[in-house]
Amino acid sequence: MRLKAWIPLALVALMSPLSAVAEEVPLDRIVAVVNDDAIMHSQLESRVAQARNQLQSRNIQAPPGQALERQVLDRMIVEQIELQMAENANLNIDETQLNTTMRGIAKNNGLTLDQFADQLEQQGQTLAEVREQVRRELLIRQVQQSQVASKVTVSDREVDRFLEQNSQTSNASYHLAQILVAVPQSPTPDQVKQAQSKAQDLHQQLQNGADFQQLAVAQSDGAQALQGGDLGWRPAAQIPSIFAEVVPALSQGEVSQPIRSPSGFHLVKLLETRGNSGGKMTREQASQAIFQRKVNDELEAWTQEIRASAYIDNRLDQG
Repeated sequence: MRLKAWIPLALVALMSPLSAVAEEVPLDRIVAVVNDDAIMHSQLESRVAQARNQLQSRNIQAPPGQALERQVLDRMIVEQIELQMAENANLNIDETQLNTTMRGIAKNNGLTLDQFADQLEQQGQTLAEVREQVRRELLIRQVQQSQVASKVTVSDREVDRFLEQNSQTSNASYHLAQILVAVPQSPTPDQVKQAQSKAQDLHQQLQNGADFQQLAVAQSDGAQALQGGDLGWRPAAQIPSIFAEVVPALSQGEVSQPIRSPSGFHLVKLLETRGNSGGKMTREQASQAIFQRKVNDELEAWTQEIRASAYIDNRLDQG
């Protein structure tokens, strides 16, 4: 029995079986330094194995060579920065919250906590290891809440304007995926030009038949790269503002031209649409839609900001 995926971001494919232990264990090495912390090659190898398992479960072919290693390490670097921020802010996850989350994960897999622990053991994991992964993920969410979501405000004037512009807002929801070609903070004209050129080249590859998910795993700078760029379902009113005019005009399966944002250039694919009837929004619904849209707009930019402000020594290609 294979446990289904149950938590995003850091916990992708946590249930992958452990490889057989080699008779000779090579010396470990540092693959990245993030401020005062180090990420070891053994840690990266473990996460790469988990990512491969997750991609396989989604029927996505892993990219060749070191592309997957680079993507996984990039996620680990960002996570490490966020966890350092959590430590500096004295954030913590109490046992009650952690136990509740663990029981919820087990329930989502149709298991009791004891059965969940047994399944983990059969697949080479322990309940303690999973608890630690969940704790880290909850800390990251706390950091994102305190640094991004808690600073987003919605005024009455914004709600009024939103309701005026969306008096008959579509009830449609869109299942989206993206490939992001990032630009650094305060980029030079050459850096913007290079990113735009890469985005246009990727778009041409897609037009020539390249697989979107595989290309996202190999090339996207977005947090969802290891999920094939999948952004999930978004109500029309909560689509990031830079996509709001483009997405409704896409046909199912179509990929947009590169869309410029402060974070870089986005290639957005419309995977599926559901619901299309009009309906009047309440003020509460409008306020929530504006709030979520603002959070979506800010999160990628914030991630790039904290990365730019950290000391990072990526040694992956040196070993």
